[in-house]
Amino acid sequence: MKQLLFVCLIIAGAVSTAKAQPKKGDQAPTVAIPNAQGKLVKLADLKGKVVLVDFWASWCGPCRKAMPGLRKAYGAYKTKGFEIYGISLDEDKKAWKKAVAADQITWIQVNEPGGWEGKTAVAWNIEALPSAFLLDKQGKVIAIDPTEAELNKLLESNL
Repeated sequence: MKQLLFVCLIIAGAVSTAKAQPKKGDQAPTVAIPNAQGKLVKLADLKGKVVLVDFWASWCGPCRKAMPGLRKAYGAYKTKGFEIYGISLDEDKKAWKKAVAADQITWIQVNEPGGWEGKTAVAWNIEALPSAFLLDKQGKVIAIDPTEAELNKLLESNL
């Protein structure tokens, strides 16, 4: 009986950690999602850069309000080794592409097939938008949902 209880506890622990968002110090989960041209873009290919993984959608008001700040940070730090990997959870690809154009987004943009239930959104346990994770040059999480001021400070100290 004790062995059965022990096995159940181990399984319950594994299930609960499988759904947890990455934490500071964690290695970022694997990401490989197609961009608007259908080309697979891998997060791992950005190692050596400080990367903001930004989960968003065209219909998300707070996401859209954050874009000018991201545009400003990207313009200031892109040449120093900063990249943004934007992951749209839009089910409507036309709306996604229209928002990218309207918000003048020039950084990497991919669209997660399946939206909220997509492989990446589930792996990162995304429950709200926007959700952002700043990764260091080795792909480890150094900040979660940083404000614009926090992002700039972290970019200054990590680039």
